Amino acid sequence: MRIFVSQMDQRVGELSNNVRKIIDDLREAERLDCDLAVFPELSVTGYPPEDLLERPAFRQAMARAVDEIASATRRVAAVFGAPREHDGRLFNSAWMAWDGHLLGVYDKQKLPNYGVFDERRYFTPGDGRECVFDIGGWRVGMGICEDLWHDDLAASQQGLACDVWLNLNASPFHADKQREREELVMRRARQFGAPLVYVNPVGGQDEIVFDGGSHAADALGNLIWRAPLFRRCGEVIDLGKPGAEDIAPLPEEIEQIWEALVLGVRDYVLRNGCSSVLIGLSGGIDSALTAAVAAEALGAKNVLGVLLPSKFSSSHSISDARQLALNLGVETVTLPIQAGVDAVESILGPVFASWGMSQPDVTEENIQARMRGLLLMALSNKTGRMLLTTGNKSEMAVGYATLYGDMAGGFAVLKDVYKTQVYALSRWLNRDREVIPEHTIMKPPSAELRPDQKDSDSLPDYEVLDAILKASIEECLPVDVIVERGYDRAEVLRVIRMLQHAEYKRRQAPPGVKITRRAFGRDRRYPITHGFLEC
Repeated sequence: MRIFVSQMDQRVGELSNNVRKIIDDLREAERLDCDLAVFPELSVTGYPPEDLLERPAFRQAMARAVDEIASATRRVAAVFGAPREHDGRLFNSAWMAWDGHLLGVYDKQKLPNYGVFDERRYFTPGDGRECVFDIGGWRVGMGICEDLWHDDLAASQQGLACDVWLNLNASPFHADKQREREELVMRRARQFGAPLVYVNPVGGQDEIVFDGGSHAADALGNLIWRAPLFRRCGEVIDLGKPGAEDIAPLPEEIEQIWEALVLGVRDYVLRNGCSSVLIGLSGGIDSALTAAVAAEALGAKNVLGVLLPSKFSSSHSISDARQLALNLGVETVTLPIQAGVDAVESILGPVFASWGMSQPDVTEENIQARMRGLLLMALSNKTGRMLLTTGNKSEMAVGYATLYGDMAGGFAVLKDVYKTQVYALSRWLNRDREVIPEHTIMKPPSAELRPDQKDSDSLPDYEVLDAILKASIEECLPVDVIVERGYDRAEVLRVIRMLQHAEYKRRQAPPGVKITRRAFGRDRRYPITHGFLEC
């Protein structure tokens, strides 16, 4: 049996373009003499369509798209994902078509409602009365994404006679996800006693990145095929003639994170009608890595670096920013902010003095950050470039960022990247040549908003901070358990309080690429106003 697997870059809401890609791949499958072509979950609508599903016009367009694909089938059968409406209810479905006709439909039984998933808001679970279909003389078992993860469902399907199982997916990336998928697929293939093909899309959709990584296991649970990660492709699996050359290499985790960031930025910027970006370059490691990702995603000519020095900016920060721009080949402009800061302070000064509040504090520090944000947004408005923010997850977690200042912008590249990961990515990027200046990596991090300021003045060392944050955010561990890992109780309490009190800032932050199990935003949804304090 020859199966064409389409690791397609479906786009939410662009039904006509998604249909065109499906039909183009059907023609390619015919050329390659395949028996069957399989496409990802909701390949017609893109994933997740969210409240588009509540629009009558969208539902009508979905139905027309399904009919159009079915009519386009010839001697190669197609299995593709699209919602199905029946008696006023919606199902997340896999459609089967061959020789111009619909052969059958399978409705997803297990609807995820955790993390980035919200399927119970829209879909009704399938009843599972039929999950094995006759397609062109082949017995084909069907499942959709979450179905594969539930042991009870797998147990009920065990022993069903079929030639191959297909699992249609829209599985977002997070670090180490591909290993988890493949271990599951190999286990289920052994359990079902049949080859299992897992198809996944590729591309960025708001915060989510789909990394592809489609793969297959034989009936003994051996991995027999893997598509490249982070690349749109269509490949053929010959179930009778698998070979080691069919397994694309699996990049190391740090490279996967880099690829996810690049793909997420590229698709977010381009799919929202922009072709170029601008970034405030401070000479620090966060803005340096953000610029490197943007240059890789969009090309150096489409990245503008903006230097915004104040009286507190060190000479090495300015020279580091310029060296970075030279290494990346990006254009820069320099806009000193001190005159603007002085003007704002002169307006506010008399009022502060009348209240007996003339002593400088964080207010004056934030004026600098907000002056930078004002200038960057002005450049963005004037040029049409999207402003990329540069803050990392560690800073966003504890509120070490300024609303309407360094948080201003359209997309937050490092929003889900901890500071320690920023350093790891920067060192990995420099493995063959210096991209990020070595001095940027080695110097103590600083916001440079007051004399001799360092991040460590306000925060624990990032190795400690990130470990505490990961334990709380990713693992949901209570304070006592985190302390048992060897961390100072007072330090843990301080970090958790900062995390809890910064929710209002995070709610106002731009979206950013998800690379961890629990990203701020769709993954982690806490009320801004609440009365429960864990510590």
